[in-house]
Amino acid sequence: MKISILTLFPEMFSGPFDHSIVKKAKEKKLVDVNFVNIRDFGVGPHKIVDDKSYGGGHGMILRVDVLEKAITQTKNKNLGILEQKVVLLSPHGKTFNQRKALEFASLKHLILVCGHYEGIDERIKKFIDEELSIGDFIVTGGEIPAMLVTDAVARLVKGVLKEGVTSTESFSEILEYPQYTKPNNYKTLAVPSILLSGNHEKIKSWRDKISHRTTEKLRPDLLRSNRSLLGR
Repeated sequence: MKISILTLFPEMFSGPFDHSIVKKAKEKKLVDVNFVNIRDFGVGPHKIVDDKSYGGGHGMILRVDVLEKAITQTKNKNLGILEQKVVLLSPHGKTFNQRKALEFASLKHLILVCGHYEGIDERIKKFIDEELSIGDFIVTGGEIPAMLVTDAVARLVKGVLKEGVTSTESFSEILEYPQYTKPNNYKTLAVPSILLSGNHEKIKSWRDKISHRTTEKLRPDLLRSNRSLLGR
């Protein structure tokens, strides 16, 4: 899988992708992370990428002509619409979740477009497939959201992690069960005795029950979502 990130600040990514799961995915050659500097497509000798907003307003707006060229040059012309997707990181988009990460992980090429400054010319929406938000808050640009999306997607690509690891994690369906390790007793806090029993069937039943109970208490929306997908 290839993930292309269109950004004005590619240097921001020099640390986060050189460690942990994304690094492992790159080393295994299962995920190729490519950075495209939007400024390379800027206008004129000074590579201008933005301008003042028509009608007035604060800040500068990224130009549609510059971004459209960057997107066009980054796209793989040999891939179909179901194999490649252009996603704009934007507060207008639907909120990113594990289901969307799974969808992206099945693509051959994911293109993430990082906004910056005051915003992007509205006409860019004619050249993307969808908008995506990471939550109801404001960040300076799309770079940190792109890091989050890349990390979430890369670990789901087949072969990056051991088979079955991601299926038991929180948000795959419901919240994950609680985990414990040594010491068995710490101050007045003890590991649940069922986990020390060695009875794997009972342990699985306990974990399933706790996961469901925790999800029902903290994130009942996940249970409703899963029921609707199953047609219940």
